Amino acid sequence: MPRKDYHIIFVIEKFLFAYVKYPIVELNKIIDNEYMKKIKPLIRWVILGGTLFFFLTALKDHWEEFKNVRLESGGWLMLAIALTITLMAHVWSGLVWSWILATFKLNIGKKWAIAVYLKTNIAKYIPGNVWHYYGRITAVKTAGASVGIASLSVLLEPLLMAAAAAIIILVSGGLDSIEIDNISNWKLQIFCLGVVLVGVHPCILNPLLRLVTRLKGNKDNDGKIYIKQYPLLPLLGEIGFVGLRGIGFLFVLLALMKFSPTQIPHLFAVFSFAWLLGLIVPGAPGGMGVFEATAIALVDKHQFSYGIILSLVASYRAISILAEAIAAGAVSTDFLQKFRKEERSKG
Repeated sequence: MPRKDYHIIFVIEKFLFAYVKYPIVELNKIIDNEYMKKIKPLIRWVILGGTLFFFLTALKDHWEEFKNVRLESGGWLMLAIALTITLMAHVWSGLVWSWILATFKLNIGKKWAIAVYLKTNIAKYIPGNVWHYYGRITAVKTAGASVGIASLSVLLEPLLMAAAAAIIILVSGGLDSIEIDNISNWKLQIFCLGVVLVGVHPCILNPLLRLVTRLKGNKDNDGKIYIKQYPLLPLLGEIGFVGLRGIGFLFVLLALMKFSPTQIPHLFAVFSFAWLLGLIVPGAPGGMGVFEATAIALVDKHQFSYGIILSLVASYRAISILAEAIAAGAVSTDFLQKFRKEERSKG
């Protein structure tokens, strides 16, 4: 790492330890408390139950509108396109993960990374919403990486996804509200965009990594694992991933109703924000419930009826799960075939 960058990281690290360490330590004490350990699963179920209750209440209140929604002409074709694009998005995300692994100098093939990613992705629907990460960490460790690198390579992915979603929200939200005298909003959005881009710079990420390493008492890896350069390619890749998911969302809506190009920025902003909350809110397996509740709350009711909105989020969830199941099944089948060939060759 260049000496100049090291000095910058050292200054930021000292700041974090001076002003952030104490609250983090206290928060860890609260989280590790025996009482909190008992109620954490309950909190997860409350979050999931609350969001599902919101969705089911909206469904009950607008049942007549919901049941009268019909597919547009060519609707099944639009759903098939949405499924294909969503499937491509997950394959693309696996490729982006291979780029993240490459930033840590891991000599792991792209096909292997995509296969592991797709096989583990479906596990996010298991309560806890962490088992897909656990599966990937285990796989990277098995491939020869240290625990620290395996963990960081997996945890960096959702961070970049969140940054990508935030960028799309800011850009599409700005396009959705373009006004000649709305310069102050644009200034705020540009500032927020700058904050997001700076937030994934190694000068910020590395001190945070060292902080977490020390707080966990892991002295062996202290300072040895760090990001050497700005993760521009993985960040652009994650923007592409969220963008593909958003396009799939639009095609599901297109199966239900026609809409104008001027409505696309609003829809992209709503999708990205709902998807982001589904990613970061704890306890919601695969964002289930959180995504739907957020999308229902944010979609403009003057442009789209409740029946359309409810049909949209329900159909999109079905498309997403089906795409993930197809991807996991295809990769697992290919793995089994290769395993059988190896067994026959040995025999």
